[in-house]
Amino acid sequence: MTASFDWSAGYPSRRLPVFGNNVVSTSHPRAAQAGLSMIARGGNAVDAAIAAAAVMAIVEPCSNGLGSDAFCILWDGKGLHGLNASGFSPAAWTPDYFRAKYGADAKTLPQRGWDAVTVPGAVASWVALSERFGKLPFADLMEPAIAIAERGFLVSTNVQHKWAAAATLPQLTSQPGFKEVFLPKGRAPFVGEHVTMPGAARALRLIGETKGEAFYRGEIADALEANAKANGGALTAADMAAYAPDWVTPVAQDYRGYTVHEIPPNGQGITALMALGILSHFDLQGFSADGVEAQHLQIEAIKLAFADVYRYVADPRAMEISPADMLDKDYIASRARLIDPRRAQRFAPGNPVKGGTIYLTAADASGMMVSFIQSNYQGFGSGVVLPDWGVSLQNRGFGFSLNPERANVVAPRKRPFQTIIPGFLTKGGQPVMSFGVMGGNMQPQGHVQTLVRMLDFAQNPQAACDAPRWRFDEGLSINLEPGNSPELLDGLAALGHEVAVLNDTYQDFGAGQFIWRMGDPAVEGYAAASDPRRDGQAAVS
Repeated sequence: MTASFDWSAGYPSRRLPVFGNNVVSTSHPRAAQAGLSMIARGGNAVDAAIAAAAVMAIVEPCSNGLGSDAFCILWDGKGLHGLNASGFSPAAWTPDYFRAKYGADAKTLPQRGWDAVTVPGAVASWVALSERFGKLPFADLMEPAIAIAERGFLVSTNVQHKWAAAATLPQLTSQPGFKEVFLPKGRAPFVGEHVTMPGAARALRLIGETKGEAFYRGEIADALEANAKANGGALTAADMAAYAPDWVTPVAQDYRGYTVHEIPPNGQGITALMALGILSHFDLQGFSADGVEAQHLQIEAIKLAFADVYRYVADPRAMEISPADMLDKDYIASRARLIDPRRAQRFAPGNPVKGGTIYLTAADASGMMVSFIQSNYQGFGSGVVLPDWGVSLQNRGFGFSLNPERANVVAPRKRPFQTIIPGFLTKGGQPVMSFGVMGGNMQPQGHVQTLVRMLDFAQNPQAACDAPRWRFDEGLSINLEPGNSPELLDGLAALGHEVAVLNDTYQDFGAGQFIWRMGDPAVEGYAAASDPRRDGQAAVS
């Protein structure tokens, strides 16, 4: 599937794609190396992805950990498979539970602490992927992460940046176990400082030996319940034991002769699909890739999609409409007609009813391709850590609503609205690219911006990854990444966008990895791109 890309380096990072028959692309070189080592031992892309994910839980703890959630889309050589490993809420969680603790006027769930923690699903995703598609023994996949946790690693620049920022936040440092595990010297580690994670090594070894059983139905589950009970939380060992990830069929949207695939709700991947569907009604190729016209249309399409997603997306069992309703061609066309090329607008939800994250991707010479993402959510997640086990827990409960009229209202053993989304691209039913972008609501925006650059403007994956981005949050507010032209800033402002340039690119504009299939994987192989916004690396062989 060799593409007619412009293969030159288009933007200031000067990075170029790397090519190989086996590829692992992550935001940390140790993880990429660990994944490739599994392929060298006879494993496949799934084995590589699991090993890389376990290493990422150690070397980038500000973004993910053993208490993360995860999602995956993979091509097994014959078809696509989706895995939803987002955890559900404790059985005790109801709106009344939170109002009794935080007041009758409470509008949101707590952002940190045990009352933000849902059952973590990442470990279950590793086990499920290994059992169905892996080749190597599961315990072998944990070995690189165990070795790094025991022997230690040197803290990289971008990881230290987020680690140091977290050390100043009382809402994190006040949580049980946080200082003991992440600030043992009373401060964040320095760049290049040697750090070990003995508790996490112990947990990983037991997870490997028991294929995750100890985490969900053994010693670690019991330790989670005990810590929750001691600190006012509701999570129990029974909640852990009741959890299992779901195999799902990805939802899809055709765009420029390709098909884009995302995990269906409770995630926000459908945002990217809706925005691309809207953009298919416009001739973007008639504009400059970095010009005002093309960027304005993308911004407006994203705004329209988010208006619906924030209104309707929840645990699919609670949604009042279906993903098919939201992606209906006539409905998408009606939303596209709302865009005015001459001015920015605020958009309300339509009515489609009829009547702190890591991303990695791996591909092997057999043709298997894996798009995988796991996250603790908002920078170290809940802040809660089990020191003896090194388990740092996500804060996905913060994604629930307390509004009883919303489909996303909190309820027992229900999945909250999720931000993490792996992506996949096919053409004519055959695999083309596994990809993803990190960073809260930046993720679908990053999917759209990079895909438009590749599919509309023939920019190669690395150039599309390097290109300066924008980010929409609410209203008419748009943040631009440094590197965007003054002409773009002025042009968007003239259309009514409220534009600001933000300098903190690592925090605000995402980072991603992309693997494009060039043809027969055993012969032509793949082209891989990794984002300069993190310490990204693609390891190839």
